Amino acid sequence: MFTGVIEELGKILAIDRQGISGSIRIRAKKVLEGTRIGDSIAVNGICLTVVSMQEGQFMADVMAETIRRSSLSGAKPGDAVNLERAMAADGRFGGHIVSGHIDGTGYIRSYRREENAVWVTIGAKPDILRLIVEKGSICIDGISLTVAAVTEDAFSVSVIPHTGTETTLLMHEPGAVVNLENDVVGKYVERLLHFTDVKSSPEPSGITMEFLAEHGF
Repeated sequence: MFTGVIEELGKILAIDRQGISGSIRIRAKKVLEGTRIGDSIAVNGICLTVVSMQEGQFMADVMAETIRRSSLSGAKPGDAVNLERAMAADGRFGGHIVSGHIDGTGYIRSYRREENAVWVTIGAKPDILRLIVEKGSICIDGISLTVAAVTEDAFSVSVIPHTGTETTLLMHEPGAVVNLENDVVGKYVERLLHFTDVKSSPEPSGITMEFLAEHGF
């Protein structure tokens, strides 16, 4: 599990593609402290397993499903990436629950400065947007952010100066593809509300919006 609080910016050194899978080598420093083979590191929000390490770099395998779901399909050597180690059991929880399992991608529509902050508007598909709520959490390229506004085909976040300088989010040009992970709580609620067991006769699940409200959800 991750928190969406980026620890450092790394750089892609090499990508070895074999079909639509392969491996990636990344230059890093801080996230390698205490890291061992088999540990997880989030790369632009994608949970990858460290398979080898050298001084100042690590390598991870990337499967086809990851390529299909994420922006890695267009990644290239030299690209900066957001890095975060998996959360330690005794660590501080600074962001929100981030699994590192990308739901899909969006694209940056525009930037708009508002005093010390920058509004970033991101276009996304309906299957992503239906789980995004104003003032809820969203993970963009591994960064835990609060949703400031939602429309029918896009959502916006307001980025403070620290986040802007410590992550890749403001480095992109409009049109750039970013990884998106919806809030895991919303995904489970949606699944429970719409679950149908096709192997048994349909019966009311007992879980309704009134039930959830009554129990504090």
